[in-house]
Amino acid sequence: MKHVPVLLKEVIEVVRPHSGGRYFDGTLGSGGHTRALLEASAPGGQVAATDLDAVSLGGVREALSAFAERLHLFEASFTQIDRVCLLLGWEDLDGIVLDLGLSSAALDDPVRGFSFAQKGPLDMRFSQEATLSAHQVVNTYSEQALRDIIRRFGEERMAARIAHRIVASRPIETTTALAEIVAAAIPHAQWPAHIHPATKTFQAIRMEVNSELDRLAEVLAKGVRLLKPGGVMAVISYHSLEDRLVKRCFQPPSQAHLRPKGLPPQADTAAPRLSPLFRKPLVPHTEEVQLNPRSRSARLRAARRIA
Repeated sequence: MKHVPVLLKEVIEVVRPHSGGRYFDGTLGSGGHTRALLEASAPGGQVAATDLDAVSLGGVREALSAFAERLHLFEASFTQIDRVCLLLGWEDLDGIVLDLGLSSAALDDPVRGFSFAQKGPLDMRFSQEATLSAHQVVNTYSEQALRDIIRRFGEERMAARIAHRIVASRPIETTTALAEIVAAAIPHAQWPAHIHPATKTFQAIRMEVNSELDRLAEVLAKGVRLLKPGGVMAVISYHSLEDRLVKRCFQPPSQAHLRPKGLPPQADTAAPRLSPLFRKPLVPHTEEVQLNPRSRSARLRAARRIA
């Protein structure tokens, strides 16, 4: 499926890119949001973007070659937002965009192991340099550890049954084999409506492999401090755990609970303050969901730094 930037119009409306501004797109993917930021901030806006996928970076660099003087690409995690700004000599940012969804290119590539719909290796790593893979999680974690991960990250009520069936079925080598095992562990009458019964388990394993919630907490904390007063952070999440974390960050009085590792304690009064731009998250219109079904669970929250 061709990648379609999710909630693109809404993101640009809340960030309001302008010439001379400095913007950070922490989830480059296929470059849709990055291109829109560059176009809206012409002729003098600068955009830095990160991605852990070297292939994606190469493709976007070629596709956006017309913006080469204003675009700065880094093969890095978005948690390195502070290092990226330091390398560029940027003291602050006018806007930050994070689309936490998995790119269609990665999801559709069976070799990456993200999808239960196509047979592939149990990988699920965002970066091929990472050491932990889904194969290790599925085949070496204890039954209790698997149960806890599937329950916490997947919010799956059948976590205990699924974990037991996974351990009993080892070794498991492919995505389709894992999907069949998970589906068999859930009574058919309790299969969730509209989604494959393995969806939540695959989500949970992927989040464990990539430490997604920890990484999100780190980039939110660093990003808030790098925003200049008046700057806007816009985050698109796709499940409740991400959305709750973003919501907590965007609500005053402080982001103390999101402080990156290694930073010294600070009083709540020292923490930057944010003002959410809307009370409830924005969701895609019916037309967008019809054109891009993968956008159906997207939620956009945005906040402006006020002090």
